[in-house]
Amino acid sequence: MDIKKILVTGASGYIGRHVVKELLNRGYYVIASDLNYKGVDERAEFSNVVLFSGDKDIYEQFGRPDVLIHMAWRDGFIHNADSHMLDLSNHMEFLMNMIDGGVKLVSVMGSMHEIGYHEGAITSDTPCNPQSMYGISKNALRQALFLYGKGKDVIIDWLRAYYIFGDDSRGSSIFAKIVQAVEDGKKMFPFTSGKNLYDFVHVDDLAKMIAASSTQDEIRGIINVCTGKPVSLAEQVENYIAEHGFDIKLDYGKFPDRPYDSPGVWGDALDINRIMNK
Repeated sequence: MDIKKILVTGASGYIGRHVVKELLNRGYYVIASDLNYKGVDERAEFSNVVLFSGDKDIYEQFGRPDVLIHMAWRDGFIHNADSHMLDLSNHMEFLMNMIDGGVKLVSVMGSMHEIGYHEGAITSDTPCNPQSMYGISKNALRQALFLYGKGKDVIIDWLRAYYIFGDDSRGSSIFAKIVQAVEDGKKMFPFTSGKNLYDFVHVDDLAKMIAASSTQDEIRGIINVCTGKPVSLAEQVENYIAEHGFDIKLDYGKFPDRPYDSPGVWGDALDINRIMNK
């Protein structure tokens, strides 16, 4: 597949900045789209095209990219924000107009939160029963997008992400909260039992997975961008504290484990490992 030009939406987001840099390092011409470009690699073209204008010729306005990597999403860390459902039609309209305009490969960021409660490995066939507005809207977008793409000359990939860490001064994860606690001079961090198992991936490694998945056409559909390795929350956080040399300890049991949290959930990494090994 001859790919030269890639449009990245949400380019200045927590993941987006890393994806833009990775694509540029791989030699692609990158068009970045966002509301601002703070921290985005200046080798990219910064677009002033309005993403959700509803314009039918949006593909032409963005310079006819070969690939679209759609990561733009409001309030990703606030799972029950009203914006998730309110923005859903804007996302779908934009994607439909890009497909109708002629883009050949579309990759959209998904989330494990589409699944809802699940124990064990999540595969591309795992049934979805999302339990948050964020998960519901992502799940609906995926279903509508695949339905719309049927019979059209376009490859659609849905990149399902899991627990992300790294670049934690910008995030809202538990790792970002630990960084903030250290900066505030706190010596103890209130914690759960930490026994739950999750799939943790560093944002730089995730960017490599997204870049590789979005520029190949052999493996299609839902692709888990993950490690496939379940690690306990306690182990991951303790390692994080040690690696950064933070003078803070976890106060285990300060918060109860939430009854709706799975004891262990992670992604099936078969497809992403095949992609990365190529």
